[in-house]
Amino acid sequence: MSTQPEPARTGRPARRDPRKRILPARPLAAAALAAMFVALLYAVELVDVILPAQLDLAGIQARSLDGLDGVAWAPLLHAGWGHLFANTVPVLVFAFLAMAGGIGQWVAVTAIIWLVGGLGVWLVAPPDVVTVGASGLAFGWLAFLLVRGVFNRSAGQLAVAAVLLSLWGGMLWGVLPGNPGVSWQGHLFGALGGILAAWIVARADRAKARRAPGTLGA
Repeated sequence: MSTQPEPARTGRPARRDPRKRILPARPLAAAALAAMFVALLYAVELVDVILPAQLDLAGIQARSLDGLDGVAWAPLLHAGWGHLFANTVPVLVFAFLAMAGGIGQWVAVTAIIWLVGGLGVWLVAPPDVVTVGASGLAFGWLAFLLVRGVFNRSAGQLAVAAVLLSLWGGMLWGVLPGNPGVSWQGHLFGALGGILAAWIVARADRAKARRAPGTLGA
């Protein structure tokens, strides 16, 4: 069993649980980081067009050792400006909101989505195509935002998730086969990476709470 002493009455309002934060604590820094990531995507596409460098060939080619390093590069590459334009707003919005737990946490969450999404594509995508694009990251961040509200039991986060679904709910159809030219594998495994990241963050938060002063366990 565990006991927790009654907090001293200091007259100060109770601090809000940081796990239930909806917006980043440093919104300007978060917005700048999201904008810089998108600027990087545009810079890479511009280089690909100007040279031309055929950078898209560095994407993920399933079950090929030569295509495995595409896991590292695929989210930075796009199959033309239209592809990049379609991903821009979701990437900006979801990346920004996913920084509510801090930029360090966002980096870890993004790394999990990047790796799980990329490896999933490498394992199950058709062998005769090269997969590129940041939509897997967007799906991962969206899934993370949806699931964190459940783990945190936060009405505010769940309300934001509902708004995101109403605005970009059509994206969810991309996790199923059927749309030629769209990597449902990237979307599906990106979303699974986001769910995994939300679960890992929730476990880390619970472990941190158990280690907090004022709680005794027996």
